[in-house]
Amino acid sequence: MNASSASSFALVTLLMGCAVNPPEQKTSSTAQPAQPPGHVKSQFIVDHPPFRSSHASTIVETKKGLLAAWFGGTAERNPDVGIWVSRHDRRNWSPPVEVANGVQSDGKRYPCWNPVLFQPKDGPLLLFYKVGPSPSAWWGMLVTSSDHGQTWSKPARLPDGQVGPVRNKPVSWPDGSLLCGSSTEDNGWCVHMERTPDMGGTWERSAPLNDAKEFGLIQPTILKWPSGKTQVLCRSRQGRVVESWMGVDWKSWSAPARTTLPNPNSAVDAVMLRDGRGLLVYNHTTQGRSPLNVAVSSDGILWEAALVLESEPGEYSYPAVIQSSDGLVHITYTWKRQRIKHVIVDPRKLRLHPLTAAR
Repeated sequence: MNASSASSFALVTLLMGCAVNPPEQKTSSTAQPAQPPGHVKSQFIVDHPPFRSSHASTIVETKKGLLAAWFGGTAERNPDVGIWVSRHDRRNWSPPVEVANGVQSDGKRYPCWNPVLFQPKDGPLLLFYKVGPSPSAWWGMLVTSSDHGQTWSKPARLPDGQVGPVRNKPVSWPDGSLLCGSSTEDNGWCVHMERTPDMGGTWERSAPLNDAKEFGLIQPTILKWPSGKTQVLCRSRQGRVVESWMGVDWKSWSAPARTTLPNPNSAVDAVMLRDGRGLLVYNHTTQGRSPLNVAVSSDGILWEAALVLESEPGEYSYPAVIQSSDGLVHITYTWKRQRIKHVIVDPRKLRLHPLTAAR
């Protein structure tokens, strides 16, 4: 082969090699998109649940790690719907186990609803839930665990007229009691507060915070601000998240008022961060249940946009949120009524932006 032929052969070989193995930078379209500031990780708790529908999750941190619960079955309101739990081993979630159902002493079975996990500073882990044919005719139930959710006590029914925390976690009060945001749906949508001084043994309740005429409200979440003020944020039928502020004691509350935050008649949840800010998870829309958003506030009045968890078509709803001992925020929520999703957020890295009604 002469020099000219060798040069031509080398050039052809080089071009063929480029065609077969294109430069690495030309494959950048396959790279994963960068996550927004503050987003650490997201995953489904169960990729393929052993039931068709999953909804209304709750999450708690125990000394043995995270624990999540939700109601699952054929569909909401079906008698086969029970309460399922999954444990996190700091890497992955365990297969779900049913820990409560609505089977009665006469053999009749009712659906279960809205589990709420709470770990007191002292004492067993608490799991509140509801049993009954509908939200207007259900009753409160409680099981406890002394081994961080591995085994559970026999179910106990709450006293008549007491629902317990209806969907969101309670908060500890200085006297050791638990303050629970609750609501009823049998005579219009009305919010009230419930208090238990002995971790579910005995109960008392406040008068309704609303009259169900101006506002139809359910499922309050509680924020205890560093200023000493206590606020509840409620799901409403009026297109806005609605707030009320505590007065002289837990039975005294201001007249409910609209916030600037939209609400499509869907659940919200909030947590007070250890840095003194409040973090809220909600649907920033007046229709449908997408997008699902995170907002942050320093006073409960001015909220700033922090993160969009979901924005595609579908239902992304019923969030639950806690801050774990390492400072990270854990959010669980319903993903299209099929699965429960878990998202980890670092609140120190969130970038906040002004909120508008439309965005």
